[in-house]
Amino acid sequence: MHLMKVDPRALKENPDRTRQTKSTPQADALLLATIKAVGIVQPPIIAPDAGGGNGYVISAGHRRVKLAIAAGLEEIDVLVADATEDGGAMRSMVENIAREPLNPVDQWRAIERLVALRWTEDAIAVALALPVRQIKKLRLLAHILPAMLDHMAKGDAPDERQLRIIAAASLDEQREVWKKHKPSKADPQVSWSNVANGLEKKKMYARNASFDDELAKAYGIAWVEDLFAPADEDSRYTTDVEAFLGAQQEWMTANLPKRGIIAETNTWGQAQLPPKAERVHGKPGKGDRTAMYLDRDGKVETIHFRMPEPKKTKAGSQDPDDAPALPASRPDLTRKGVEMIGDLRTDALHEALARAPIEDDMLMALLVLALAGRNVSIQSGASSDVYGYARMERHAIRLFDEGGDLAFDMDTLRAAARAALIDVLSARENRSDSGIVARMAGSAIGADTFLPNMGTEDFLSCLSRPALERACADTPVLPRQRVKDTRAALVGHFKDGHFVHPAALFSPDPAKLATWLARIGEAEADDEESASVSERDPAEAVEGAAVVDEAYRIAAE
Repeated sequence: MHLMKVDPRALKENPDRTRQTKSTPQADALLLATIKAVGIVQPPIIAPDAGGGNGYVISAGHRRVKLAIAAGLEEIDVLVADATEDGGAMRSMVENIAREPLNPVDQWRAIERLVALRWTEDAIAVALALPVRQIKKLRLLAHILPAMLDHMAKGDAPDERQLRIIAAASLDEQREVWKKHKPSKADPQVSWSNVANGLEKKKMYARNASFDDELAKAYGIAWVEDLFAPADEDSRYTTDVEAFLGAQQEWMTANLPKRGIIAETNTWGQAQLPPKAERVHGKPGKGDRTAMYLDRDGKVETIHFRMPEPKKTKAGSQDPDDAPALPASRPDLTRKGVEMIGDLRTDALHEALARAPIEDDMLMALLVLALAGRNVSIQSGASSDVYGYARMERHAIRLFDEGGDLAFDMDTLRAAARAALIDVLSARENRSDSGIVARMAGSAIGADTFLPNMGTEDFLSCLSRPALERACADTPVLPRQRVKDTRAALVGHFKDGHFVHPAALFSPDPAKLATWLARIGEAEADDEESASVSERDPAEAVEGAAVVDEAYRIAAE
């Protein structure tokens, strides 16, 4: 057997080669990248054509030859073997069976040799067509106890997370934990999760810190850089958990909003709100309060909640405690569910007003509807209390120029109108509720499409058993014997889907809409009757005109 150079295009394929299965595109891409970077490391084996031709037939290395041609190599080194009676069949089989891929430990040792020869990690990654992250992961083995490395070389290795935890510990710490969890004849497999748990130190990352460097210095926090973390994120951390949480606690105290609270957390890391407090799941209202707490990673989280309004009792009314107890059936939707729908519906309405396409005539119609909301109070100017309309002034001021004259383009007008509608319209279950007009406005501009997925544990827990079973109707989920099992199945089903409860849709109930329209019609009729009386009384008309003139005179002054 001797070495020679040949043109890879001149070599013939062996139709009787052992490996007939096609390789994957990923494997071919890896080999092609390696050939382009460092050439063919192991020359293919060829033999004279047994069919009497003058050429050579590939005995072993068909992929290397094919990809050398793809790489544009005009010559490659090959090993020329003597012709055999079996056409090289045994040689090809032995060559493929005997070949074994390098285990991760041997790969790491090879990488370290390349690094010692001044190869960079990026260059190694390009040559092997591997991500740089994979090269960094293998280099973690430099920090592993030799006894662990010997076991990993047998094919039993930890995952990346476990490997990072083990590599971050000292060799003495690894040695102590390895004594407890090393393999035995009875159990040759290692529980790497137990090894990692024994070595894991709680890390508090700088990216989760709300406090600044000055406060960190005051608490003696020294950041450590995770050299193996991705380069595009802040990977600094500290294992001084007590100091980190103390700095976070001080930051929360200094930045707590008015009437806000710092909440404790339960076993599941959820904030514990005051008794009878109800969490606000949409955007907070004016009277809602703020709670800050630290999650399991030490990060400051903020939620909003509202306290129930004090109950008012009329004099002489019956004490509820004295009333006879009546059997109560649970409604389809709890009060919390109704309020959640109000919050979510309002957020969707506001988002639709900000983003949905709205024609100019529709925009004007929405403004009329908004001003008809029961939560809107318009001051005439006769009252000294101007705060009722000060909220709308910030939108109106956008329509004036520096000289105090109305000067605006349609884009400015549209933006101001949308912002004003967002301030006015509300579907929340509190005193800000605009009533049926908010429902009508949301239905008109398609705000239903902005409603979020309600197939969550938080919302579905507000549904009764019949309501939950109706929610299963158009899904493959079958009602379970226990309500919580049905709810859990629905949560799993809607995890990547989108569920909107019919009660949350904006379209108002036809009967309620008819009642509202009839009531407005009656009010208009009363106004027309009053107007006709005023027209028959010239004195009243003169007096009304005088009031208007006086108002304009005051405004001009």
